[in-house]
Amino acid sequence: MPRSAPECLVLDLAGAEALSASAIGPLTPLRRQDDAETPFVALDDFDQSLRRSGRLLVESDGTLLLLQADGSVLSQSGRAQAASVTGLPEGAVKAALTDLSPLRSLLPVGKGQMRRSTVAFVDDEGKSQARVHLLQLDKTGGDAIALVTLQGLRGYPGAIADLRAQALAIGGRVLEMNSLIIRLFPDRLPYEAKPTVDVRADQTAFDAASHIIAAYIPVARANEAGIVADHDSEFLHDYRIALRKIRSVLSLFRGVYDPDQTADLKARFSRLMAPTGRLRDLDVSLLDQQTYVDLLPKSLHAGLEAKFAILARERKAARVRLARHLLQEGYLREIAALAGLFESRAALLPGPNADQPARVFACALIWKRYRKICRIAQNITPDTDDAEVHGLRIECKKLRYLMEFFGPMFPKDEFRSLLKPLKALQDNLGLVNDCAVQQANLQLFVHGKGTRGKTVPLDIAQSVGAQTAVLHRRQIEERARTGTSLAQFTGPQTMQTFRNLFHAARDRT
Repeated sequence: MPRSAPECLVLDLAGAEALSASAIGPLTPLRRQDDAETPFVALDDFDQSLRRSGRLLVESDGTLLLLQADGSVLSQSGRAQAASVTGLPEGAVKAALTDLSPLRSLLPVGKGQMRRSTVAFVDDEGKSQARVHLLQLDKTGGDAIALVTLQGLRGYPGAIADLRAQALAIGGRVLEMNSLIIRLFPDRLPYEAKPTVDVRADQTAFDAASHIIAAYIPVARANEAGIVADHDSEFLHDYRIALRKIRSVLSLFRGVYDPDQTADLKARFSRLMAPTGRLRDLDVSLLDQQTYVDLLPKSLHAGLEAKFAILARERKAARVRLARHLLQEGYLREIAALAGLFESRAALLPGPNADQPARVFACALIWKRYRKICRIAQNITPDTDDAEVHGLRIECKKLRYLMEFFGPMFPKDEFRSLLKPLKALQDNLGLVNDCAVQQANLQLFVHGKGTRGKTVPLDIAQSVGAQTAVLHRRQIEERARTGTSLAQFTGPQTMQTFRNLFHAARDRT
């Protein structure tokens, strides 16, 4: 008989057992399935994408279970721990996780024991009128709950209504997956790569800058363990972005801090960033491996694989060096000292612009940066040197950071209308720069930098030549798109919105 739509409730274990053992009016419980208790590991990526979307992924005894926001459960065989979504075997769970980043690994967030069972409620003729599907989760050293899915059979509306009333009477609550996850794993701290910083219009520029830097140092630190463990390449990526944003504040917020102290702080944060560059370059190159396998003919695959094998060995050595650096006492002492400096702020020395109102300061910075981009744009053509295009990209990045820092102080709709074309332009310029950098790295590789001075074998040289040709073609195509994005971002409509939000608004403040 066709089933009605299921409903999922949450009960404690005693309540779930009472529900599955008690008669519901004239209906008698009959246990149809009672699995043995098995250990489980709950998984999520470091960005907590599953928790944010109201889903819980568990791995148990070679099976993956995805508990969805509506209480339904998807199941497939396979293992997910330390794998990205693309590395999972094909199945219903993998198909439902396509929204997750392919660059992020699925990592343990908790473990415990689980048990699945099904109880049918039958009449005196043995016919099922309703069912309860139980999934018991008992977290090691923590809470224990049961997900109770109520399943009615069409034609018996009274049975499912009575079953639901009984479940609610003994403490059942409608499933709210995010609350359930927090209940199971209360010690898991949320991670925000872009923390919401409390920057207000009535603050001083000094307080605004200090708040921003104080918020991003913990972001960098939160990624240290993942870099050392080498869970995935995004830990280093987020670490570098956090430090880059801090350095941008120090560079762009001119006059907020004492000039000598600003120079010292910029140098200190630059020293933290310096050891990360080579590993990030290698990560970017290796992440493109499958792209070139798909693009280049099979006759070049052997050389391609040999070249990437060399890069993989270099990456292994670079990762070990960076891990050692992040674990050294000198590094730990320095980043802790910088964090303490911006938490207490007692030793921070104000500069001549320290007391400017944050909104006035923001308007001046953003309008100035936008006008600079417009001036540079006037000289950008398809033949412009790569270095000049890279300079434009850096200016756009600085503007993007400023707008993200100060965004909460401005009207959302108008602000977003400016961020959209800026992001499109940044994407274009980023791809152009990536193509240029990778071509330069390939030339260094051929000339011995990646092969320890040895002559590059012919098959590798041929694959490098083919890669270079692909990158050059892609760079030309992206440069053409850049012209369109640049025209939109510096056009009359966008310029007028910038003027209204930041130039005219500053005059009215």
